[in-house]
Amino acid sequence: MSPAVRLAGAHYPVAVIGGGQAGLSVSHCLRERGVEHIVVEAHRVGHEWRARRWDSFCLVTPNWQCRLPGHPYQGDDPDGFMVRDEIVRYLEEYVAFSRPPLVEGVTVTGLRRASHGVFELSTSHGEFTADQVVVATGPYHTPAVPRMAERLPAPVVQVHSSGYRRPDRLPPGAVLVVGSGQSGCQIAEDLHLAGRQVHLAVGGAPRVARFYRGRDCVAWLDDMGHYAKPIDAFDDAGAVRMRVNHYVTGRDGGRDIDLRAFARDGMRLHGRLTGIDGGRLEFADDLKANLDHADAVAEGIKDAIDTHIAAHGITAPEEPRYVPVWEPSEQPSTLDLTAAGITSVVWSTGFRRDHRWIEVPAFDGRGYPMHWRGASSVPGLYFLGLPWQYSWGSGRFEAVGRDAEFLAGHIDASRRLADVCGTLTGAPAELAAALPIG
Repeated sequence: MSPAVRLAGAHYPVAVIGGGQAGLSVSHCLRERGVEHIVVEAHRVGHEWRARRWDSFCLVTPNWQCRLPGHPYQGDDPDGFMVRDEIVRYLEEYVAFSRPPLVEGVTVTGLRRASHGVFELSTSHGEFTADQVVVATGPYHTPAVPRMAERLPAPVVQVHSSGYRRPDRLPPGAVLVVGSGQSGCQIAEDLHLAGRQVHLAVGGAPRVARFYRGRDCVAWLDDMGHYAKPIDAFDDAGAVRMRVNHYVTGRDGGRDIDLRAFARDGMRLHGRLTGIDGGRLEFADDLKANLDHADAVAEGIKDAIDTHIAAHGITAPEEPRYVPVWEPSEQPSTLDLTAAGITSVVWSTGFRRDHRWIEVPAFDGRGYPMHWRGASSVPGLYFLGLPWQYSWGSGRFEAVGRDAEFLAGHIDASRRLADVCGTLTGAPAELAAALPIG
């Protein structure tokens, strides 16, 4: 913690919890408005990228989509994909640029609201208070590992994707990767390219082509307004927020992740892992359906791009459509760990949110924050950096800045309202009408 910053016993107009891209973005926007605040980070800036990403990790979105407020990507490879250490450096450069009032190495352990409306925060370095609070800790708090993991034989090494680093950190032998979202597919590829025998339990995650008709698909979709489409434009907003991301990679300049090609080249694909009975694994009979679904989503995105090109008279090269290079034959529903030579398991099964430290009634029955564009149902409490908080890019470098700008405006407006009324009585009228009730 910076010795120049007093925390215990202090009071701040705004407290920002979390010093990642979300917290740093809203700090910049608040500073531009002259709003006094503090940013509290449990570790140090870039910790999530340093400590919970594997060695070959890189962004799946091109560098030009890195648009933190006032500090867009300025390197010489806008169409490339930053690797882990470059991402950390980008955040460190942002700190040097924006000079946030940041304290590192301080964990917030409790958040309450006193009867007079002020928020009370307990931390590893004492307690302080704030008129308004932005929770910018993201959604990836606790690694989610299914209870069935407890049934694996003791000699089998188990690691969550957040703890995976590189192939030679796992013991010799075959590796089972459970989960085919972005992390699972990229880790399976990392192991496969290193010559390891990989077994992949494939779920229902969709995929997207890296390039189509002469451009990165992300560039096409950006032009089409896909990433700016607000969550309230969807009829099934709740379901949209729970969708998993399309798998693709930025590795080596970017390419598709084609699980069928991996299978053709020796990777063993299975359906969803449904059970473990000692040394026997049990899988659902859904591999073909999952592969077909992923391909259908990718081809559907190409259909949309074709329509956009035709509608706007854009000149773009023609490109043949994807043809599957492998089809699953009859798949056994069980697999013997010993016979398959599997010595380690990588659980690419996502994360759980952990907001137990927030003792404020701002959550629905599923434990999800009740909010509209990040402004919660509790006056003065905000969330930032959630997936699909308002658009696809809300939790990412692409659009977290837009969300931060929006919240900073309302925080400033609420502060001004409090100055007039003597207390923070609620969100501005145009925002309050949209907030959830409960």
